[in-house]
Formats: sequence, C-alpha cells, structure tokens
Amino acid sequence: MDTFKTFGRRVLLATATLLLLAGCANVGPVLSAILSNRVAFTPGQLQTQLDRRFPRDYQQANGLVTLRVLNPRLSIVPGSPRLRLDFDVGVGALGRSPDAGDSHFAVTSGIRFDPARMSLMLDEPAVEDVNLNNLSALNGPAKNALTNWLQDYAAKEPVYTLDASTQAQLRGREISSTMIENGMVVVNLRPATSATGTSAPSNGWTH
Repeated sequence: MDTFKTFGRRVLLATATLLLLAGCANVGPVLSAILSNRVAFTPGQLQTQLDRRFPRDYQQANGLVTLRVLNPRLSIVPGSPRLRLDFDVGVGALGRSPDAGDSHFAVTSGIRFDPARMSLMLDEPAVEDVNLNNLSALNGPAKNALTNWLQDYAAKEPVYTLDASTQAQLRGREISSTMIENGMVVVNLRPATSATGTSAPSNGWTH
C-alpha cells in the first residue's frame, strides 16, 4: 500500500510539473538551462531575428562606397564549429547607386556571448564566396568594403538577443562557454560565483 501511495504521489508531481511547464513562455531554452546547465538555440531562432534587421544600407570608405545588405540566410553545416551567413548585396560607388542586391557574399564565423548586450555575436568572422555580378570595375573596392563592414558588424551588432523573459529566468548563472554543437548554438552555464569566491570571467553573465 505504501508503495502504491508513493507511486501515486510521484505521478501527481510529474503531472503537475508538466502542466506548469506547458504554461511557461520560452520553456525550451529555460527548461534546457534548468535541467542541463545549457541553453540551445536553433538556426531558425537566429534567422527570425536576422530577418527583422535587414535590409540595411552601410556607408564605407568615408561614404565613397555604399553597401545595401539584404536577405540574410543563416545555416550551420553539420559537424562544423562555425555558422554560415549568406547575404545578397548591392554596391554603390563611382556614381552607381546600390541596387536591390544582384550580388552575393558569404560569411563564416564562430559565435560568442556578449553579457553587456545579452546577445550572441559573431566571433572571428571571415568573408567568403564573393560574387559581384557585372561589377568587375568595383571588385577591389567592394571586397575591401565588405571586409571592413564585417569587422564593424561583428563588433557592434548582434546575431541574436535573448528576450527579457529568458534573461530573467537565467539570473544567478554565468556563461562558461559558447559553441556550435549538433547543428545548434549552445550557451553553457554555471552557478554565479559567490561574493567570497573568485571573480567571474570576462564572459560571465551575472545578475
């Protein structure tokens, strides 16, 4: 009888827990953090925020070159420690206005977490696969402008910013590392260092 009662209590507790989790917003990342000290973000989640930030025009070379960057497409190659971003781009220079983006370039990059922005940022990105259709006269200036743009973008603009609810649920944790694993961006967590303990690392996340 006692065994049956114990089993019944466990079933009720498990049911109540599932009902509670079903009603929570952002249950995926938060539940992951609680159970395994890590939060995983899918390419689709990152893509949704990127779609809101483009198209954008950027001035380069003291305004002599204008880049119109649009249509970001994020992917993670299976087994790769880096993500890939494909963009369409229009180039304006030598009296030519940037078009709707008849050219293309790709970026590969690692990923890092910026605690001040509560955001995922590009880490050591590189421009690859530049294809400037019908712009051979601008090939050199455009490639230089793309490289300069990427350095500035990686330092200042996030790929993904955690929403307020997720930030609140993860208070009291620190970021130990950020990586690309199994086709997702993974943020590894640990309990925040106590006041009497050692100081948090430079990429720590504390509240």
